[in-house]
Amino acid sequence: MLVIRRMVDRHRSYTGIFLPGEPPRIFPTTDHEHGRILQIYKQDKAYEGVINDFSDDSVPSSSDQGRAGTPLPAEHTPSPRGAERSPRPTPASAQPRQQHKPRAQHRKARQ
Repeated sequence: MLVIRRMVDRHRSYTGIFLPGEPPRIFPTTDHEHGRILQIYKQDKAYEGVINDFSDDSVPSSSDQGRAGTPLPAEHTPSPRGAERSPRPTPASAQPRQQHKPRAQHRKARQ
């Protein structure tokens, strides 16, 4: 797993790139350069001028196409960006809690 971190000391800012089993690579960068590094390596969405997993210019892999270059059925085709997703179920921890009695009511109940 690739880890990219921003490090700042009193005089300079750095970007550190860490890979398991490799020595860390730490080099001075500006905020703009660090942001660009994140765009290139994160691959979380399509970025203009960056070829990553989400760009149309990327080389299709063998899993992107069926046999003999035929496209996959619609169920395997990724949905277009901005398509609506089904709502996620609300976890039990996010349910509103029961309202507790104010302290004055607790005191009356004890007496």
